Amino acid sequence: MLTRGRPLRLAYFVSHPIQYQAPLLRRIAREPDIDLEVFFSSDHTVRGYVDEGFGVKVEWDVPLLEGYGSSFLPRWREVGKKPGFWRPLNHGIFDRLQDGRFDAVWSHGYSNANSLRVIASAAMLGIPVLLRAESTLHDRERGWARLLAKEAFFRVLRGQVSAVLAIGEANARYWRHYLGEEMPIFRMPYAVDNDFFGRRALEAAVGREALRAELGLDAGRPVILFASKLQERKRCADLVAAHQLLRAPRPYLVIVGDGDERQALEEQAAKEAESRGHIRSLIRFTGFRNQTELPRYFDLCDVFVLPSRHEPWGLVVNEAMNAGRAVVVSDDVGCQQDLVREGETGMVFPVGNPAALAGAIDHVLATRETAARMGSAAKIRIGRFSFEQDVSGLREALASCVPGFEARRAAVEEGVPL
Repeated sequence: MLTRGRPLRLAYFVSHPIQYQAPLLRRIAREPDIDLEVFFSSDHTVRGYVDEGFGVKVEWDVPLLEGYGSSFLPRWREVGKKPGFWRPLNHGIFDRLQDGRFDAVWSHGYSNANSLRVIASAAMLGIPVLLRAESTLHDRERGWARLLAKEAFFRVLRGQVSAVLAIGEANARYWRHYLGEEMPIFRMPYAVDNDFFGRRALEAAVGREALRAELGLDAGRPVILFASKLQERKRCADLVAAHQLLRAPRPYLVIVGDGDERQALEEQAAKEAESRGHIRSLIRFTGFRNQTELPRYFDLCDVFVLPSRHEPWGLVVNEAMNAGRAVVVSDDVGCQQDLVREGETGMVFPVGNPAALAGAIDHVLATRETAARMGSAAKIRIGRFSFEQDVSGLREALASCVPGFEARRAAVEEGVPL
């Protein structure tokens, strides 16, 4: 039972400081009756690191540790070339939970040794556990033996978790499937800092023509944007192939990002231009751009495309919608069921099908008015996926398992059920 007048002590365990999560953690820390303490397994993102997906050294240009209390757990084994089940491996988890007198534990993930030890330690201490993860049922195929093992694993996990925090509809279905209909599910959708991206996109408008000139784009021709890691599962090659199938006059395609597929993609674009007798391709590669730079590119484009396979959510779609841009995503992108309303905020196409992708883009770019109308609807839609909703969902989950804590649930917008 929470003592009257005392803030709820909440411990959050996550692998490392994440640029998308930092503003949410700052927002939660502003709640006067929640005393949030964050525990990180690794500090590699604040030290600067070579991101395997982007293939370049990344130093995020947004504050990752400001505005909330945090610490880094001591490590037996650090992140090596590639994180895994046993890497990084921390110690001191049980002691921190015991000494901190926490009322609830929130774990981001369940599929590595650290997160399992967090959940087990909390259960041993009688502390309620909230679980949040990105998993969906449309993830990679697995053999029957692994699926049976997974079912057995979740039967054990179910008894140690008080509630789950669903990032979206696809994620909620995953929890219902593996943890059962009786498991409490609270809506805490994946969101970005809507105010930041909306404001930055508006500010970028004054420099739109300068960026167009920098990229060598003629005025009047529409722009398609892709912004993500250039790796196979992001399926950018499908977008380059689809670009060749678009109706004339074809739009520009701007590809923001880096990774091990960049050279192959550039060769693919060059061959396409050569086959059509063009002196210069209609495709531009910008390389990696940091988070504060992206709003310039969202403002520049008419439609944003994410053709990924096995994409648990796709937060870059949130960012583009905050700029008031229509979006086209594959049906393997987790956010599509929550954010993309067919023909209203954008289009959805079957993953791995360049012809269907081309048709979806042509639909959005049929007229300037069509793309603008969808972009306006996308801007309204993304306002329903905010940090305020996340705080409300978290509070409801805490109230369900910590007696004496008040949910103070804000009104939930219609049309986004779990």
